[in-house]
Amino acid sequence: MTDTVLDRLLRYVVIDTQSDPTSSAQPSTEKQKDLGRVLVAELLALGLSDAHMDEHGNIYATVPSNTDKNVPVICFCSHMDTAPDFTGTNVKPNVVRNYQGGDIQLTGDTTRIIRVSEHPDLNDQIGHDIVTTDGTTLLGADDKAGVAEIMTAAATLLANPEIRHGAIRILFTTDEEIGRGADKVDIKKLGAAFGYTMDGSTIGEVDDQTFSADGVEIEIVGVAQHPGTSKGVMENAIKIASDIVARLPKDLAPETTEGLEGFIHPTGISGSMDKAKLQFIIRDFVNEGLTEKETLLKAIAEDVMTAYPGSSMSFKVTEQYRNMKEVLDRQPEIMANLVEAVRRVGLEPVTNSIRGGTDGSRLSFMGLPCPNIYTGGHSYHSPLEWISVQDMEKSVETIVELVKVWEERA
Repeated sequence: MTDTVLDRLLRYVVIDTQSDPTSSAQPSTEKQKDLGRVLVAELLALGLSDAHMDEHGNIYATVPSNTDKNVPVICFCSHMDTAPDFTGTNVKPNVVRNYQGGDIQLTGDTTRIIRVSEHPDLNDQIGHDIVTTDGTTLLGADDKAGVAEIMTAAATLLANPEIRHGAIRILFTTDEEIGRGADKVDIKKLGAAFGYTMDGSTIGEVDDQTFSADGVEIEIVGVAQHPGTSKGVMENAIKIASDIVARLPKDLAPETTEGLEGFIHPTGISGSMDKAKLQFIIRDFVNEGLTEKETLLKAIAEDVMTAYPGSSMSFKVTEQYRNMKEVLDRQPEIMANLVEAVRRVGLEPVTNSIRGGTDGSRLSFMGLPCPNIYTGGHSYHSPLEWISVQDMEKSVETIVELVKVWEERA
């Protein structure tokens, strides 16, 4: 009960929970359950008797209501896994106490430096305690900061029964970083009217929309022939695939777009002379934009294929997730009460659009409308990841104020 949000973060980040996109299991790595077991034990120690982990590694628990009002059941959600982008094994967190400005040189790999010129948000952190890695791993504040903040908020509410609130459901998921965080969540068991993911970044920023997302897979069957006798016969599938990639519009790429602009992004290419496969992700904030980009990609591929009359192509689109704003706009009080809570903790709320997705994207369309709240973290998925302890404390305050707002307005 006396653990601080920093205590919890430092305890959680040293547990390796990296997810694996090549695994078909859920969780994709059993080691995610190592953190899950720690969290269940801590939740039970707080007195949340229903805390448990299911077979997929998802954690459920309830902070009971302490008011006579009919307050909607709120869920707070964070994910336990860390990204496959950079190793999360043997994390050595470092706390820079009372930061006074300037670049931060990391201690394990001294070639890695968190430079103010590249991380201007450091200018707002004078006097704060900054948690970094040693430069050899990511930190895992995405999203163990969110986990620590929800755990600390729950402990705060239980220790201060004078704070009135409705029932609060806690949900910690696996495999969010590989797009499967909501796949095995039991919405009926969760029993919440709506939720909030704690998976954002800069304090004050709240997210009410995400990309809509599809995947595209193009398979090409070429014409194989011995290279010594291939003139006029061979149609090399690798070259066909390369031609398609080469014709992608340069102004529709992740590296050339920002804000509400979408993109076409090749994520994989493999094959041989006779067969090749291309994988893409398509992103936009409106479904019409997805359709336009998929139509464009298909037209490019079909045009390339006209030069290879003996070859064939298949084009498959798979829906991944949709912009949660479509759901949230139907229940404006979910965002309105969040904005009020942000103001109550002394911040000016900034509504953001995520150029990506969260568990909330999927959960919103599964019946749990779910905007995203800041955790205070920066430079996620990299060895330069860092977070302010004071910003984490502000996130905890925000959760507490938010449940108070819902109780007051019930």
